[in-house]
Amino acid sequence: MTYTSSKVAIVTGASGGIGAAVARRLSADGFAVVVNYAGNAAPAAAIVAQIEAAGGRGVAIQANVSDPAAVRRMFDVAEGDFGGIDVLVNNAGIMTLASIADSDDVLFDRQVAVNLKGTFNTLREASKRLRDGGRIVNLSSSVVGLLQPTYGVYAATKAAVEAMTSILAKELRGRDITVNAVAPGPTATNLFLDGKPQEVIDRLSKLPPLERLGQPDDIADAVAFLAGPDGGWINGQTLRANGGIV
Repeated sequence: MTYTSSKVAIVTGASGGIGAAVARRLSADGFAVVVNYAGNAAPAAAIVAQIEAAGGRGVAIQANVSDPAAVRRMFDVAEGDFGGIDVLVNNAGIMTLASIADSDDVLFDRQVAVNLKGTFNTLREASKRLRDGGRIVNLSSSVVGLLQPTYGVYAATKAAVEAMTSILAKELRGRDITVNAVAPGPTATNLFLDGKPQEVIDRLSKLPPLERLGQPDDIADAVAFLAGPDGGWINGQTLRANGGIV
């Protein structure tokens, strides 16, 4: 089915957590939304159902962002269904923690493949195919500022994302496309909560001056600001949405 819409957004890794919150928020703001997922179709279909139940338009598209051919196909389908693409939100990511000494090749390669190469793949495609006046929002992490032990590989991938964010903003000069990043702090998602004892969660919750974990909707609000009309003069920046933790 082909739709027409004034604004179309692709959100990677949108079947849960922050990505799902971003997809719902952008839909509420009037975007037709591509809900990207890597492997499990059911949660992505559920997000599309929520979007449509609220009167919005969405489609779930499978693509492993680490695969350049899959990313190209996702953009092809999005253009075929909605007529064009205006916004890319790079949310897909994975995190495995270990000291640098204990980080094996599999841990390193997987995080680089998804967090860095995956973001590169979608940025490369978007830089050629986003309509003029579009927006790109990458997801970084406030661990780039916190620099805690065991986050070495993950933080390195996100620092690279921030560097590409600023560089691409300059490379897209003349097309009225902004490129920014949002760097969440501790946020109540499965990615953050899984495997952590309650004591650790409670301690991290107290680190920001606002004394709570971030919620996915907090991050979605920041993304929506950068993707919407009020964020049009922000470009090449990283917004640390973390309640003041760093």
